[in-house]
Amino acid sequence: MILPACSAGALRPPLQPERGAPACTTCPRRHSRVEAELAESRPRSVAASVSADPPRGVSRAFNSQRLVDEPLKPSSFLAGDACTPLFALLPRGRRRRMHDLRRRWDLGSLCRALLTRGLAALGHSLKHVLGAIFSKIFGPLASVGNMDEKSNKLLLALVMLFLFAVIVLQYVCPGTECQLLRLQAFSSPMPDPYRSEDESSARFVPRYNFSRRDLLRKVDFDIKGDDLIVFLHIQKTGGTTFGRHLVRNIQLEQPCECRVGQKKCTCHRPGKQETWLFSRFSTGWSCGLHADWTELTSCVPTVVDGKRDARLRPSRWRIFQILDKMRNFHYITILRDPVSRYLSEWRHVQRGATWKASLHVCDGRPPTSEELPSCYTGDDWSGCPLKEFMDCPYNLANNRQVRMLSDLTLVGCYNLSVMPEKQRNKVLLESAKSNLKDMAFFGLTEFQRKTQYLFEKTFNMNFISPFIQYNTTRASSVEINEEIQKRIEGLNFLDMELYSFAKDLFLQRYQFMRQKDHQEARQKRQEQRKFLKGRFLQARFQSQSQVQIQNLSQNQSQNPNLNANQNVTQNLLQNLTQSLRQNSGQKENLESQKRKRGQEQNDSSTSSGTNDYIGSVEKWR
Repeated sequence: MILPACSAGALRPPLQPERGAPACTTCPRRHSRVEAELAESRPRSVAASVSADPPRGVSRAFNSQRLVDEPLKPSSFLAGDACTPLFALLPRGRRRRMHDLRRRWDLGSLCRALLTRGLAALGHSLKHVLGAIFSKIFGPLASVGNMDEKSNKLLLALVMLFLFAVIVLQYVCPGTECQLLRLQAFSSPMPDPYRSEDESSARFVPRYNFSRRDLLRKVDFDIKGDDLIVFLHIQKTGGTTFGRHLVRNIQLEQPCECRVGQKKCTCHRPGKQETWLFSRFSTGWSCGLHADWTELTSCVPTVVDGKRDARLRPSRWRIFQILDKMRNFHYITILRDPVSRYLSEWRHVQRGATWKASLHVCDGRPPTSEELPSCYTGDDWSGCPLKEFMDCPYNLANNRQVRMLSDLTLVGCYNLSVMPEKQRNKVLLESAKSNLKDMAFFGLTEFQRKTQYLFEKTFNMNFISPFIQYNTTRASSVEINEEIQKRIEGLNFLDMELYSFAKDLFLQRYQFMRQKDHQEARQKRQEQRKFLKGRFLQARFQSQSQVQIQNLSQNQSQNPNLNANQNVTQNLLQNLTQSLRQNSGQKENLESQKRKRGQEQNDSSTSSGTNDYIGSVEKWR
């Protein structure tokens, strides 16, 4: 098979250009070498126009026509045969693809050239503008001729550094979280960890006037002695969570032993087999399921004495009967907003809870079925709608917190015929307020962190981890309208008044204890400053006296014939140093005595702060 001359030339090795000839193009296309050889065989002008590179920034498409449209002249080795152009030997699809490839390469070259020229022009104009601004501002200082160029370069470097910093800031901290470089973190003070947890104002207006005895709650709880904490657990007030904190989350010399799979824990005193906590998770429901104030005050001493008497010999019973009268029972409880607690109890009853095991013992006997009728006929009240739950007149969920904190023996227990209803409600409310105020401690479900703080300050016992405030509960998921909420408040009007009283007392106790802590910290800082100042003055005086003694000794060695006055002054200085040492010893003894009387000094120092706080409340009222 005989190939055309142009194809035979294309198959031979590429020809080297002559000396002085322009360099051949090195296009990445597959047929670039063939085009270069064909262009070499043409006259000088044609080869130069084809092989010469276009100017910088200009595509080859703008320099010459395509080689396909240009006629080729026979070279010296083609024997006069007409050579078909290269693209004529390729299929149509291949030619179309090569044409598109060349067009794209030309457009890309043009875009890159335009972008390069544009950026260069923009940088040049920016340099002139910044140079003009810099020369106007710092013109008088540019006395040296080469100052303008240096200042322009410096200003350009500063601008580029600023832009780089902005880019890095946007990369490290994107979005709107880092606007203004978080200047609010520097301007605003540190938040209070005990801030208002119910989204109300941190400074409340007191409604009740309490005495210092009511506000100051600091129990000298002796865990190694005979003191006992009694937890009164009201239904649906968060008592389960608080009870677990008492047995699992408190720092003790001998922590409670809690085994996996068991609800009750063993909370013994250090070195004894007696419990220091009377609660659901330590002793169980020893006085009945959710025993109230009336049941606990009559049951707890009997249960504790019965457990102790079972372990003692008869000869020691009389001794411990005398000591039991000196025993301190510290009652604690948790309260909750009445509407939320009522809805939570309804949801709990709706799931099948009944609390049938509750004894309700009052005055030595449980109530009869006529005194305390049941609201349902079956085994439980599961699936009960809210309207039916509110319509039952014997429902113990109504005013449950007042009933469980009051002394029921004052109103004839559960017999409603003893006194009129209005008088009965008044007696129950006043009894509940009095018992709550005299308790060693009570907390509120809506203030978990403040509850933890007051318990730690009251019993001088610290928790391991902080309490967590849960704002989403089963009661919060219940959507009720304003009419139903008013009806629930009407059914629990005694609880509403008791909760208002408890919240006011709770927040006033919290503020009082915080002020007391601030005063103690301030007094401690003042004592430290005085102590450091005295030590500094004492050390300074001692150093000066030592220098004077050294000077006198040097003078004596130089002048052996000293008069009697100099000997007298030396003796006086020695006596002064001895007296200073004695005074320092006396000061240390006084400081040790002050530390022993620290509790008395704290009480005396806080009495003025307490009077100021109570006086401010009275002034406001």
